[in-house]
Amino acid sequence: MKNKIIYIFLFLSGIIFSQESLSELLKKYNNESIPYISVQELAIQKTDAILLDARELKEYEVSHLKDALYVGYDEFNLKNTTKQLNNKDQMIVVYCSLGVRSEDIAEQLKKEGYTNVYNLFGGIFEWKNNNHKVYDNKEEPTENVHAFSKKWSKWLLKGNKIYD
Repeated sequence: MKNKIIYIFLFLSGIIFSQESLSELLKKYNNESIPYISVQELAIQKTDAILLDARELKEYEVSHLKDALYVGYDEFNLKNTTKQLNNKDQMIVVYCSLGVRSEDIAEQLKKEGYTNVYNLFGGIFEWKNNNHKVYDNKEEPTENVHAFSKKWSKWLLKGNKIYD
């Protein structure tokens, strides 16, 4: 009887305290209307994908992917963004910290008629976690990554976490 109680306790503890996976987190917040592209797929792409950073300016200035265009989130302006995107069929990859805000921005682009839009799975955090370079506001490689918040920063495993 004592062993059964221990097994039940361990089983319930595993359920209650199990760590959510990144996939589970994204399923909770996203409706997956935009296809994901993995960090690995983006890193080996031979195409001229346009990268759009859907984070706030302070985040972008600390760290961003090379050649990414800042489009923001709270102040996102669809009209200004589409002025920079000439070809509605060109590959566009939108990213943020993990892939939640970027889906919202990518959905707006899709509604505007852009046909080849992707959401970077795991965002800049997964990019850095997979040992890819990020760049600061001087376009120099940096180990600093804006971690967005203490809650979300648990997903950033590499680099220096910056909060403001």
